[in-house]
Amino acid sequence: MSLSVTEILTPLMRRRDKEEDGRVSTLELFFDLVFVFAITQISHYLLEHFTVLGLLQTAMLVMAVWWVWVYTSWATNWLNPDTRPVRLMLIVLMLFGVVLAASVPEAFGSRGLAFAGAYVAMQVGRTAFALWAMWNSHQRQNFSRILCWLILGGLLWLAGGVAHGEARLALWALALFIDYAGPTQGYWTLGLGRSTTHDWSISGQHMSERAGLFIIIALGESILVTGATFAELDWTPLSFAALAVTFAGSVALWWIYFVANAEAGAQSISHSDDPGRIARVAYTFIHLTIVAGIVLTAVGDEFILAHPSGHTDLKTALAVLGGPLLFLLGNLLFKRVITGHIPVTHVAGMAALTLGFWLATLLSPVLLGLMVTAVLVLVALWETQLGHRTEHNSGRREKV
Repeated sequence: MSLSVTEILTPLMRRRDKEEDGRVSTLELFFDLVFVFAITQISHYLLEHFTVLGLLQTAMLVMAVWWVWVYTSWATNWLNPDTRPVRLMLIVLMLFGVVLAASVPEAFGSRGLAFAGAYVAMQVGRTAFALWAMWNSHQRQNFSRILCWLILGGLLWLAGGVAHGEARLALWALALFIDYAGPTQGYWTLGLGRSTTHDWSISGQHMSERAGLFIIIALGESILVTGATFAELDWTPLSFAALAVTFAGSVALWWIYFVANAEAGAQSISHSDDPGRIARVAYTFIHLTIVAGIVLTAVGDEFILAHPSGHTDLKTALAVLGGPLLFLLGNLLFKRVITGHIPVTHVAGMAALTLGFWLATLLSPVLLGLMVTAVLVLVALWETQLGHRTEHNSGRREKV
């Protein structure tokens, strides 16, 4: 997508005159490494706190970490990471990101203020930098509004970091509500008005590639958890079977997401008359569900590896079945926004996984995992077949 004549560039902004101007830089990939650590920390937190309260707290942690990452991806969609000031900004954000991730295990305990402080520093600091870098561009008012909302939410984050127990939970829940409500309300600010999605001109290729790379991060964390757990087990035929099942499940998740999602998303944004609206819904909000599904699946894999035989308890069933369900739901919603259609493959897969809750108590964890993996592989095969059929039909129409 090329910039219109009304969109004035500053020296620190990307140009989009050529397709490669929207490429993902190596520094952005380096920045993402912090989030491998963050996702690993969150998975371990859920493993140790798999209760109703623990699930709620984990959901809040995932939402916070995702919000930092996705806002940075939006910023670097406009800012040029090959310029020295933007590089320095991303490196500073990485440092705060390490503190954020390191604080996760005690975010609702002794390190609440460290977690909140790192989060606020990243959100407010990056947005203030973007406002300075794009002061003379068409994005000035847009980032001014965003900064006001993040400061308001940041005050609640810091207050929650000082508070304890239920007060911290409530304040952070309110802060997340404000953070997530901002885009839906156009960041309406007294005296500054409201942003529209037409203000958010973006590179579809950059946004889809960035989202895909975060999915790789989440899946990579799942592999790390699987490998680390397997390394500590006695290597028996049953443990090898559990490894094969969990590894195949991760491959199936990768297969389902990357069959058509990334390219379809980039194409949809590039050909849309309102690319900001599609990117806001599909990548900012819906991808959170996909990431949450991968995190929960990783926890389920840990449960299977640790106790492959015997009775499947409730928490194992919730993780092993719930993670892939969330993942398929997120992919379904994504494809609904991008293509305008609801994929029957995902509906069938979700129905099969839902039925699995009635069978969970009759199966051992490794057999339950095998059933889930089989469902995911079938969805991937079916989706691939439909994709090939669509490409074939499109090719025939072009020849005609």
